[in-house]
Amino acid sequence: MTIYNINLGIGWASSGVEYAQAYRAKLLRSIKEPAKFIFMDMILADNIQHLTDNIGFKDDEIIWLYTHFTDLKITLTTYRLSQVLAGFDGNPSREETEGKIRRFFYEEQDSFLTCYLRNENSPFVERCEYVSRGILVRKDYFSYTRYCTEFFIPKNNQATLIERRFYNENGSVAYSMQMADGREVFRFPDRFLVGRQELIRYFMQTLNLTKQDLVILDRETNIGQPIFEEAQKARLGVVVHAEHYSANSTDDQYILWNNYYDYQFTNADKVDFFIVATDRQKEVLANQFAKYTDHVPSIYSIPVGSLASLSHSDQRKPFSMITASRLATEKHIDWLVRSVVRAKREIPELSFDIYGKGGEEGKLLSLIDDLGASDYIQLKGHADLAEVYKNYEVYLSASTSEGFGLTLMEAIGSGLPIIGFDVPYGNQTFVSQGENGYLLENSADQVVERITASFAEKIVKLYQNKELDSMRQASYARAEDFLTSRVEEAWTQLIEEVTHAEFV
Repeated sequence: MTIYNINLGIGWASSGVEYAQAYRAKLLRSIKEPAKFIFMDMILADNIQHLTDNIGFKDDEIIWLYTHFTDLKITLTTYRLSQVLAGFDGNPSREETEGKIRRFFYEEQDSFLTCYLRNENSPFVERCEYVSRGILVRKDYFSYTRYCTEFFIPKNNQATLIERRFYNENGSVAYSMQMADGREVFRFPDRFLVGRQELIRYFMQTLNLTKQDLVILDRETNIGQPIFEEAQKARLGVVVHAEHYSANSTDDQYILWNNYYDYQFTNADKVDFFIVATDRQKEVLANQFAKYTDHVPSIYSIPVGSLASLSHSDQRKPFSMITASRLATEKHIDWLVRSVVRAKREIPELSFDIYGKGGEEGKLLSLIDDLGASDYIQLKGHADLAEVYKNYEVYLSASTSEGFGLTLMEAIGSGLPIIGFDVPYGNQTFVSQGENGYLLENSADQVVERITASFAEKIVKLYQNKELDSMRQASYARAEDFLTSRVEEAWTQLIEEVTHAEFV
């Protein structure tokens, strides 16, 4: 049995989907379930291994669609600059260096070679571009050997890609990808495939799936049909990573599914199981399937993160509050700043630390300064928060949308009460109203004065009513459901039930 997890792309600034997959990889390793993580996008700007390794995947867990048909391994780039130069005729007459870019000029041939190194001053090359007589003619891509070449011709004064070749370890061409009349044609030794959809179908067929295998689809955009059709040989699951419908466009007769999940929900009769991150989203989705469709799918609630253990401390700073997130507009950190300033009028000892980086940093610093709050409200930047939460007493969140909320989970794992909005799904998962925090009404008009007053009122109430100790214990109790051992049990149960079920 193998669990195949299918995604599209990955980058240096990965999204929550990739981090959820990386966490899943770690967990499946722990329960000794063999898993592969498949990336379907064309990824050439970087060696994919550098991207997957960056967030914690193991090399032998990764399948990239485009090297799957070769005998190359996923591994870091170790192809040397000297090897590249040895394969280029002549000797360079001069060279230039700019960061991790090395450019070699062959003036007698009226050409130059641009090499992009793995790191600045590294001897290893990720890719090279060959320009002859001012025209880009070729790009090569390297890991421990050359794995791909792109060929270009000039068209309308631009370099136009006409062919890609993917290689085996011995340098032979495993297959080629040619551009013809706006279509991609894949030429293998034993077949021609027209279009990426057919390449994906062939890829799925090479997995030789059985009913003991699981295919878990994390992203579907433009790849759903061949995967759905070929995965019927296995057990097909779909992960719902975000809010799955538009509340504003839904009424008693019609529901507008999120575009990213419309295909999966419309074809839910082909899906053996869905996975959501919270019990609340499971409840909502199940009710919507019952109301708007004829489908009655199996839905599992499995967190996209977990706590190795609960974190206790008797050294918390009195009257200290914390938040942690990207410093982005939708996180509304400015509301929290204004709320703390307001609450401090009644509780002078309050302090508030903000962890994270982002585009709103400058605006927040200016706001804090304008409000004269810089001595008790501080931006702390990035930090490993595992041992940080337990130094504080209260967690604040002004986000109006959290599909899960890893920071919320980590906060209750350190015994912090939470004050936030009553919004799906993270806050509703981690906060029990009045027991381990407060959930505030989220009005559509989002009047800042009203929001600020509501947050400040709850901060003051928590401290003045001396509810901190009881709420701390309630947070610890809630956090026990998210211990790693519990999440491992949930995955083990899903795998057992799905692989042994008889689906009609």
